[in-house]
Amino acid sequence: MQVMPPALPYPLVIVVLTGAAEIAGAVGLFVPRTRAAAGVALALYAVCVYPANILHAVHDLSTGTGLGWAYHYPRLFAQPLICWWALAAGGLTGRRR
Repeated sequence: MQVMPPALPYPLVIVVLTGAAEIAGAVGLFVPRTRAAAGVALALYAVCVYPANILHAVHDLSTGTGLGWAYHYPRLFAQPLICWWALAAGGLTGRRR
């Protein structure tokens, strides 16, 4: 919960709800009828949690907790790939399965 931006209230509730949203999105990818919506929702989720990833990197790097750039750099720059991956899993990238 330390990676939650301080402006957001109820960090534990948000963490639990976002975890449930990730699980629901993953399940939705397995159901043909909801696959596209789940792909969009998971891509949007990845965009929405990006500020928390940035905060985590800044906080972790400034306090020296040990993860360093070797962890944070790939994580921050992989976010567009994660968005594309969610859209591809939802069948929305124009590529045939």
